[in-house]
Amino acid sequence: MLEVVKYIFSAKLIAVVRAKSADEGLKLCNSIRDGGIKIIEVTMTVPKAIHTIEILQENMADQDVLIGAGTVCDSETAVACIKAGAKFVVSPCLAPNVIEACHRYNVLAMPGIGTATEAFMATQLGAQLLKVFPGEVLGPHFIKALKGPFPHFKMIPTGGVTLENMDEWFRAGAVAVGIGSFLTKPATEKGDFEAVTKRAKELVAKAASLER
Repeated sequence: MLEVVKYIFSAKLIAVVRAKSADEGLKLCNSIRDGGIKIIEVTMTVPKAIHTIEILQENMADQDVLIGAGTVCDSETAVACIKAGAKFVVSPCLAPNVIEACHRYNVLAMPGIGTATEAFMATQLGAQLLKVFPGEVLGPHFIKALKGPFPHFKMIPTGGVTLENMDEWFRAGAVAVGIGSFLTKPATEKGDFEAVTKRAKELVAKAASLER
């Protein structure tokens, strides 16, 4: 689990994949990988998401690409994702049973938090990384404010993160960022997977230039 945390710190970027079909989801993941993003979160809103995780794990494990599961809200789904090969499990909310299931398998759980109380409760349950969600509502100032009383919290915003505002999140204290529709929209709206690869390369370059 610790190695996964370190890898996320190093990579700084988590690509969050939502798609209308399993085929679109796989193509998105391949385009993102080709753009150099090394961490991919396949959400459970993707049709056949668990099978997609299994395929990606088989195909990308030797390419230093870390595959995780997102939008996981119950322990049964968490276990199924872990057995399919997910190396981390993300929830949009604070779901204690998901954290407990992940810890049974020594897999990183990243619960979603939107208040100081949720953040505190998540860390009390053993969460090492916290998903700040929805990022476009909470904003970088939310992370900066929480860092006052809780400087040890490790937070990763998802929602509303773009190439243009990424630096604001890191300045506020984020350890990494989740990039969703900003990255994937060219493919999901226009079928332009090459644009996704290009955007991924831009995000990787921007992340590499930023200091925490």
